[in-house]
Amino acid sequence: MHQFFTKSFITKNSLATLGFIFFATQANALGVSDLTNTEASGGLKEALTQGVGKAISTLGAADGFLGNKEVKIPLPSSLKKIEKGMKLMGMGKQSDELILKMNRAAEAAVPEAKTLLVDSIKKMTVADAKAILTGPNDAATQYFKKTTSEQMAAKFLPIVEKATANVQLAESYNKYAEMGSKFGVVKKEDANINQYVTKKALDGVYLMIAKEEAAIRQDPVGQASNLLKKVFGALGK
Repeated sequence: MHQFFTKSFITKNSLATLGFIFFATQANALGVSDLTNTEASGGLKEALTQGVGKAISTLGAADGFLGNKEVKIPLPSSLKKIEKGMKLMGMGKQSDELILKMNRAAEAAVPEAKTLLVDSIKKMTVADAKAILTGPNDAATQYFKKTTSEQMAAKFLPIVEKATANVQLAESYNKYAEMGSKFGVVKKEDANINQYVTKKALDGVYLMIAKEEAAIRQDPVGQASNLLKKVFGALGK
């Protein structure tokens, strides 16, 4: 089949992307042996960069968290239990304000993730790429969690703190939750509203990346660049 890969249709970048497609779908019969490790790795990196960009753009937009049920940040479970009572006591506005602020904080923080994720892709070794291509369906997402979660949390936290500052319910919750965590009433990870939002924002980022990864694996051609579509169109003639 490689006889079709003439210079008029195949550039180095498109070969790299084809490498991802062939490896990801394990279509050895289509000429994977004609692709070098560098080309296959480059294809994966190109696909992941596109997927990461799409995920971050979606989450960082207005209502990227608030308007998406899959990633919307609710009140911490310990506070959610008394939400109904708060509304009956006329404090519903405060709980609604906190939910809005938490999700807006996540939307504001998420763009900071793109640089870290792209940098992680650039540092990906050939061995990393092979492990992702031959690994489980969320192998790339797990790679990102391992290489970016700590730095991402450090980037997100100050933005979240600024967004929830001066929200009375957030301040009250922190005092209550800190005490409650000592007695096991509140989960340790939920004991501070800012840390809770930061964790939920990270969860949202990796969830959307996982969805993009799944889409690429399921339909690599459909997720490809215009250049690659052009190449496949030429091969089909």
